[in-house]
Amino acid sequence: MQLLSERNRRVADGALGPLRLPYHVVGMRIYAIAAATAAALGLVGCSTIARLRQPEPVAAVVSPVAAAGRSRPLPYPVFETKAFARAVERGTRTRTGVPGPNYWQQFARYRITAELVPATSQINGRETVRYFNRSPDTLKTVWVYLNQNLFAPQSPRVVETPVTGGTEILRVAAAGQALAKRDTGAGYSVDATLMRIGLPRALAPHDSLDLDIAWAFQLPPDGAPREGTTGDVFMVAYWYPQLAVYDDVNGWQTDPYLGGAEFYMNYADYDVTLSVPQGWLVAATGELTNADQVLSKQTRDRLAESKRSGTVVHVVRDQDRGAGATKATNTGFDGIVQWKFRANNVRDFDWGASAKFLWDATIAVVGDRDGDGRTDTTAINTFYRPEARAWSWGRSGEYERSVVEFLSKYLWPYPWAQMTALEGPVSCTGMEYPMLTCIGGPRDTLSLYSVQVHETGHMWFPMQVGSDERRFAWQDEGLTRFNQAQGMQAYFKGYDRERVSREAYLDFARTDGEVPLMRPGDQYPYDTPAYGIASYDKMATNMVALRALLGNEPFLSSYRTYGLRWLGKHPTQYDFFNNFDSLSGQDLSWFWRTWWYETWTLDQAIGEVTTQGDKLVVTIEDKGLAPMPVRLAITRTDGRVERQIVPVSVWLAGVRRTTVTIDGASTVSVIEIDPEQVFPDVDRSNNRWVPRH
Repeated sequence: MQLLSERNRRVADGALGPLRLPYHVVGMRIYAIAAATAAALGLVGCSTIARLRQPEPVAAVVSPVAAAGRSRPLPYPVFETKAFARAVERGTRTRTGVPGPNYWQQFARYRITAELVPATSQINGRETVRYFNRSPDTLKTVWVYLNQNLFAPQSPRVVETPVTGGTEILRVAAAGQALAKRDTGAGYSVDATLMRIGLPRALAPHDSLDLDIAWAFQLPPDGAPREGTTGDVFMVAYWYPQLAVYDDVNGWQTDPYLGGAEFYMNYADYDVTLSVPQGWLVAATGELTNADQVLSKQTRDRLAESKRSGTVVHVVRDQDRGAGATKATNTGFDGIVQWKFRANNVRDFDWGASAKFLWDATIAVVGDRDGDGRTDTTAINTFYRPEARAWSWGRSGEYERSVVEFLSKYLWPYPWAQMTALEGPVSCTGMEYPMLTCIGGPRDTLSLYSVQVHETGHMWFPMQVGSDERRFAWQDEGLTRFNQAQGMQAYFKGYDRERVSREAYLDFARTDGEVPLMRPGDQYPYDTPAYGIASYDKMATNMVALRALLGNEPFLSSYRTYGLRWLGKHPTQYDFFNNFDSLSGQDLSWFWRTWWYETWTLDQAIGEVTTQGDKLVVTIEDKGLAPMPVRLAITRTDGRVERQIVPVSVWLAGVRRTTVTIDGASTVSVIEIDPEQVFPDVDRSNNRWVPRH
């Protein structure tokens, strides 16, 4: 298609593609970093390494060698957009990574009723929404996402999807007034996955608006991204008309849903009633508020046991499904049961249902999440079909408990009363929703744990720290890939998921296909691994490198602080960068520019090594385009390892080579650059020197 070929052309020449998604850097001026700045960076580099608590550094002399051959690019600063600068001026953002004193964001309360008709895969729904305008702006129009229109015949998309009829809008009313379909004035119009609602009266600052919308759609079959039905399991996601984000930086964020990049969502309260056939189980965002009306006494008793004992309890077993698991209620509809859920201050509501589900439950100990000095717990639920036992789902409750407990310690306590993992359509692959994940496809022990720790990791990023996934996928996927690696290392002792990500990134970086992280998700070429490598594996690798630059404890403290500062808020990329700059006391602009905005690669090498008396003169070459400190390890013949750092300031001064002088030449057995591989060097064959004897 022309759209795709145009996007690929723009990727290739460095442009950013369609203009509706603006670039994130205003300036393009490259300048040489002043000598004083370089010297300061050099001091920072040395002091940073000192915090790593490595063995005492060897005494050495570092001297620059004039650049020879080809010149090198120098990282220029990361420039704010004008929109972010205006937000700073208005006091909603700061340049320290802290939300500004005037920070605001919109809020909504949804009351939704919906029914599932399994025979036709039909969903019929109606919602009333109270939308709170907490901005200083008067709004004459509001924008609403109709994400099910991704599956409408004429909707644009960047991934292959099944085609259904999309969303049928049956009613739209605002402020108590029914609206007609029209393009201007008071009324509504639909353009693919977006609905514009022109208001009958303007919504003033600090006022609220009531909307009333009825709709219907056919849930797509397995093969739809992130949702769908197999005929016996229904994963219902992105299913209701949802207000778009209006934020303090860019106003209305109305980037279309094209099936590739994910979501940017408001925080809201949800009161949801779901009608399904008797005997079916429903797993959803939020807490079930009418368990006594929909669950059998046996099911309720086993749930209570799971919370008392702390063990994994088989709440619904093979022989319990149907009448043994649930009971009919007097709803006025023969054989229909209404499940009621409530969730507060979450960015979405999603659910899955099946008559075939088994149900396991336990609890996770998450720490003191409410500050009352007592340890809190979270209910853990997993739902899966009997045949999924062959894919290790029989251990899913154990895995989910482990994941929630680990991430609650590594980051901060899981905040909600329950967490659920659901075995769903294959096309779910692994997908996150608030308090709920959908995992599809056959999996073994390692891969099931891997996807559970990743998707549950999203309960922190972006469910709590609500970044814009559509424009900056790395802010949630890359951070979660990094957290996933920490969880897998802890559970499978010694399993190195960081290495897996690093090697995936390096393999792709050696090709001509890499695309920078700072690109809206739908502007990646989807016929290559570019999106996944950049947003997941390169970003996770960047976090490993950042940890090495700052030191383990300063890094983890800064990382947690970033998350806690932006709980329930909408951080931009600048808030992320500014947070680490401010807390580390360093200007890391060179690091952000190199690894986020460019596709430069790192290739540090040991060149010539000569002997001068009892000293070794080691030439260090920087063959790549990405400047990084050189972590040099000198191993002595008695086994001692000494460390020396060549600070990044050497390369930021523009040179390609430098020398390091090492005392005690006769006792050196190995010299190696970065033996721990914390930096992603594309060619490690030139990183090691062994003397000839």
